[in-house]
Amino acid sequence: MGQYLPIICLMVLAIVFGVASNAASKLLAPRRPSAAKEAPYECGIVPSREPPKRFPVSFYIVAMLFVMFDIEIIFIYPYAVSRQGLGSFAFWEMLAFSAVFFAAFVYVVARGALDWGPVQQYRRLDSAVSAERTLTSTIRRVGTEGRFDDEKAA
Repeated sequence: MGQYLPIICLMVLAIVFGVASNAASKLLAPRRPSAAKEAPYECGIVPSREPPKRFPVSFYIVAMLFVMFDIEIIFIYPYAVSRQGLGSFAFWEMLAFSAVFFAAFVYVVARGALDWGPVQQYRRLDSAVSAERTLTSTIRRVGTEGRFDDEKAA
């Protein structure tokens, strides 16, 4: 228990310092609110509209994709370093993890999580599974909006 005494003392000091600083700030800070002080300030630019109340859901989905990529790298790195020592069980575990990760990534992309822009529509996946779909209708062309009409006119 004696080996943990310095850690416990440091945690107690940190908590006491945080509480004391917060209490001193509440007691000693001047309180003279005004409209100018409570107005949002961004580099001297007066905001033209109210900020949105919520972030779009796509923001959180992209953040989760970033976290998923980080977790995948964290899991793959030790396997890559000592692949021989871990054996075939680790290989199958990494393969299963990568398959689940890839399926989740494909699902998120198919739902349109990475489609950013002024008009964002929520795509349903009901039309993704049908007999009428062909190779040309299944692959989504990115960045070709309005190009095909221009080529026919030329």
